[in-house]
Amino acid sequence: MLQELGISFGTAVVVLIALYFVIKCAVRNAIDESRDEIEKAIRKALKKNEDEK
Repeated sequence: MLQELGISFGTAVVVLIALYFVIKCAVRNAIDESRDEIEKAIRKALKKNEDEK
């Protein structure tokens, strides 16, 4: 199958590893950027829960 695409097995492995790290970095950055909003939502939910008691 890889030969039909014109790439070797080693090249495919390197591309997949690089893609893994790019996605991992992007997800980590997105979580870091939205951390404040997540914490705010958690605090709001905890306060709402305490008010109901």
